[in-house]
Amino acid sequence: MPVTILGIPGSLRAASHNRQVLEVAAANAPDGVELRLFEGLGDVPHYNEDLDGDTAPSGAVALREAVAGVDAVLIATPEFNGTIPGAVKDAIDWLSRPFGQGAIRDKPVAVIGTAFGQYGGVWAQDEARKALGIAGGAVVDTVKVAVPESIVRFAEIHPADDAEVVGQVSEAVRALADAVGTSVAA
Repeated sequence: MPVTILGIPGSLRAASHNRQVLEVAAANAPDGVELRLFEGLGDVPHYNEDLDGDTAPSGAVALREAVAGVDAVLIATPEFNGTIPGAVKDAIDWLSRPFGQGAIRDKPVAVIGTAFGQYGGVWAQDEARKALGIAGGAVVDTVKVAVPESIVRFAEIHPADDAEVVGQVSEAVRALADAVGTSVAA
Protein backbone atom coordinates (compact mmCIF):
# COMPACT_ATOMS: atom_id res chain seq x y z
CA MET A 1 0.00 0.00 0.00
CA PRO A 2 1.54 3.35 -0.98
CA VAL A 3 2.34 6.16 1.42
CA THR A 4 -0.15 8.91 0.68
CA ILE A 5 0.78 12.57 1.01
CA LEU A 6 -1.54 15.53 0.63
CA GLY A 7 0.15 18.56 -0.93
CA ILE A 8 -1.39 21.86 0.11
CA PRO A 9 -0.36 24.85 -2.00
CA GLY A 10 -0.27 27.90 0.26
CA SER A 11 -1.04 30.34 -2.52
CA LEU A 12 -4.55 30.65 -3.92
CA ARG A 13 -3.24 31.59 -7.38
CA ALA A 14 -3.89 28.90 -9.99
CA ALA A 15 -0.40 29.17 -11.50
CA SER A 16 1.53 29.94 -8.32
CA HIS A 17 5.12 28.82 -8.10
CA ASN A 18 4.32 26.96 -4.87
CA ARG A 19 1.61 24.97 -6.64
CA GLN A 20 4.14 24.22 -9.38
CA VAL A 21 6.66 23.04 -6.76
CA LEU A 22 4.03 20.61 -5.44
CA GLU A 23 3.37 19.44 -8.99
CA VAL A 24 7.10 18.69 -9.19
CA ALA A 25 6.81 16.79 -5.90
CA ALA A 26 3.92 14.71 -7.22
CA ALA A 27 5.61 13.96 -10.53
CA ASN A 28 8.89 12.95 -8.88
CA ALA A 29 7.60 11.07 -5.85
CA PRO A 30 9.52 7.85 -5.27
CA ASP A 31 7.96 4.47 -5.94
CA GLY A 32 5.53 3.63 -3.20
CA VAL A 33 4.53 7.26 -2.59
CA GLU A 34 1.45 8.99 -3.95
CA LEU A 35 1.23 12.77 -3.59
CA ARG A 36 -2.01 14.49 -4.50
CA LEU A 37 -2.84 18.18 -4.36
CA PHE A 38 -5.57 19.69 -2.23
CA GLU A 39 -7.54 21.95 -4.53
CA GLY A 40 -9.90 23.59 -2.05
CA LEU A 41 -7.82 25.98 0.06
CA GLY A 42 -9.73 28.95 -1.35
CA ASP A 43 -12.96 27.41 0.01
CA VAL A 44 -11.67 27.18 3.58
CA PRO A 45 -13.05 30.16 5.53
CA HIS A 46 -11.28 32.18 8.18
CA TYR A 47 -11.28 30.18 11.38
CA ASN A 48 -14.22 31.12 13.60
CA GLU A 49 -14.99 28.95 16.60
CA ASP A 50 -18.64 30.00 16.39
CA LEU A 51 -18.87 28.17 13.05
CA ASP A 52 -16.94 25.12 14.23
CA GLY A 53 -19.54 22.74 15.54
CA ASP A 54 -21.63 19.89 14.26
CA THR A 55 -22.07 21.73 10.96
CA ALA A 56 -18.65 23.22 10.19
CA PRO A 57 -18.35 25.02 6.84
CA SER A 58 -18.04 22.65 3.89
CA GLY A 59 -14.58 23.94 2.89
CA ALA A 60 -13.23 23.21 6.38
CA VAL A 61 -14.86 19.78 6.41
CA ALA A 62 -13.33 18.97 3.01
CA LEU A 63 -9.88 19.98 4.28
CA ARG A 64 -10.23 17.93 7.45
CA GLU A 65 -11.40 14.89 5.50
CA ALA A 66 -8.59 15.22 2.97
CA VAL A 67 -5.95 15.37 5.72
CA ALA A 68 -7.56 12.56 7.71
CA GLY A 69 -7.44 10.36 4.60
CA VAL A 70 -3.66 10.54 4.04
CA ASP A 71 -0.51 9.47 5.84
CA ALA A 72 1.29 12.84 5.73
CA VAL A 73 0.95 16.47 4.64
CA LEU A 74 3.33 18.65 2.61
CA ILE A 75 2.63 22.38 2.57
CA ALA A 76 4.32 24.62 -0.01
CA THR A 77 3.93 28.19 1.14
CA PRO A 78 4.89 31.57 -0.20
CA GLU A 79 5.82 34.38 2.17
CA PHE A 80 3.43 37.30 2.56
CA ASN A 81 4.95 40.28 4.37
CA GLY A 82 7.43 38.12 6.22
CA THR A 83 5.01 35.43 7.38
CA ILE A 84 2.52 32.79 6.24
CA PRO A 85 -0.48 33.66 4.10
CA GLY A 86 -3.78 33.93 5.98
CA ALA A 87 -5.19 30.98 4.05
CA VAL A 88 -2.42 28.71 5.37
CA LYS A 89 -2.92 29.89 8.94
CA ASP A 90 -6.68 29.40 8.72
CA ALA A 91 -6.17 25.89 7.33
CA ILE A 92 -3.87 25.03 10.23
CA ASP A 93 -6.43 26.40 12.70
CA TRP A 94 -9.27 24.32 11.21
CA LEU A 95 -7.02 21.25 11.24
CA SER A 96 -6.19 21.78 14.92
CA ARG A 97 -9.80 21.36 16.02
CA PRO A 98 -11.51 19.83 17.83
CA PHE A 99 -8.83 20.54 20.42
CA GLY A 100 -6.60 17.51 20.92
CA GLN A 101 -8.35 15.54 18.18
CA GLY A 102 -7.75 17.57 15.01
CA ALA A 103 -7.05 15.90 11.67
CA ILE A 104 -3.39 17.02 11.81
CA ARG A 105 -2.76 15.46 15.25
CA ASP A 106 0.36 13.25 15.22
CA LYS A 107 0.42 13.28 11.40
CA PRO A 108 3.85 13.81 9.78
CA VAL A 109 3.89 17.22 8.15
CA ALA A 110 6.59 19.20 6.35
CA VAL A 111 6.80 22.71 4.95
CA ILE A 112 8.66 23.80 1.83
CA GLY A 113 8.25 26.65 -0.61
CA THR A 114 9.48 29.40 -2.81
CA ALA A 115 9.18 33.15 -2.56
CA PHE A 116 10.34 36.28 -4.30
CA GLY A 117 12.83 37.27 -1.59
CA GLN A 118 16.46 36.29 -1.30
CA TYR A 119 15.76 33.69 1.40
CA GLY A 120 12.97 31.83 -0.37
CA GLY A 121 10.34 32.27 2.31
CA VAL A 122 12.16 30.78 5.30
CA TRP A 123 10.28 33.05 7.74
CA ALA A 124 6.94 31.81 6.45
CA GLN A 125 8.12 28.22 6.57
CA ASP A 126 9.38 28.60 10.14
CA GLU A 127 6.08 30.20 11.21
CA ALA A 128 4.09 27.42 9.53
CA ARG A 129 6.20 24.74 11.24
CA LYS A 130 5.66 26.45 14.60
CA ALA A 131 1.88 26.68 14.11
CA LEU A 132 1.65 23.09 12.86
CA GLY A 133 3.57 21.80 15.86
CA ILE A 134 1.33 23.70 18.27
CA ALA A 135 -1.69 22.35 16.36
CA GLY A 136 -0.49 18.81 17.09
CA GLY A 137 1.22 17.86 13.84
CA ALA A 138 4.39 15.77 13.85
CA VAL A 139 6.59 18.34 12.13
CA VAL A 140 9.49 16.86 10.16
CA ASP A 141 12.07 19.55 10.89
CA THR A 142 14.71 18.00 8.64
CA VAL A 143 12.68 18.85 5.53
CA LYS A 144 13.72 22.33 4.45
CA VAL A 145 13.44 23.58 0.89
CA ALA A 146 13.40 27.35 0.38
CA VAL A 147 13.80 28.42 -3.22
CA PRO A 148 14.71 32.14 -3.41
CA GLU A 149 13.84 34.74 -6.04
CA SER A 150 11.00 32.74 -7.56
CA ILE A 151 9.78 35.47 -9.89
CA VAL A 152 13.19 35.72 -11.52
CA ARG A 153 14.17 32.07 -11.25
CA PHE A 154 10.93 30.80 -12.77
CA ALA A 155 10.31 33.67 -15.20
CA GLU A 156 11.19 31.54 -18.20
CA ILE A 157 11.16 27.99 -16.85
CA HIS A 158 8.82 25.82 -14.81
CA PRO A 159 10.25 24.46 -11.54
CA ALA A 160 10.07 21.01 -13.20
CA ASP A 161 12.86 22.16 -15.54
CA ASP A 162 15.14 23.24 -12.69
CA ALA A 163 17.25 20.20 -11.75
CA GLU A 164 18.24 21.65 -8.38
CA VAL A 165 14.60 22.20 -7.39
CA VAL A 166 13.56 18.77 -8.62
CA GLY A 167 16.31 17.15 -6.56
CA GLN A 168 15.54 19.11 -3.39
CA VAL A 169 11.81 18.54 -3.63
CA SER A 170 12.26 14.83 -4.37
CA GLU A 171 14.42 14.44 -1.26
CA ALA A 172 11.84 16.34 0.79
CA VAL A 173 9.09 13.95 -0.31
CA ARG A 174 11.28 10.95 0.47
CA ALA A 175 12.09 12.27 3.97
CA LEU A 176 8.43 12.98 4.67
CA ALA A 177 7.43 9.51 3.45
CA ASP A 178 10.12 7.96 5.64
CA ALA A 179 8.69 9.85 8.62
CA VAL A 180 5.47 7.92 8.12
CA GLY A 181 7.46 4.87 9.18
CA THR A 182 7.45 3.05 5.88
CA SER A 183 10.71 2.85 3.99
CA VAL A 184 10.26 3.82 0.34
CA ALA A 185 12.20 2.47 -2.60
CA ALA A 186 15.38 4.30 -3.56
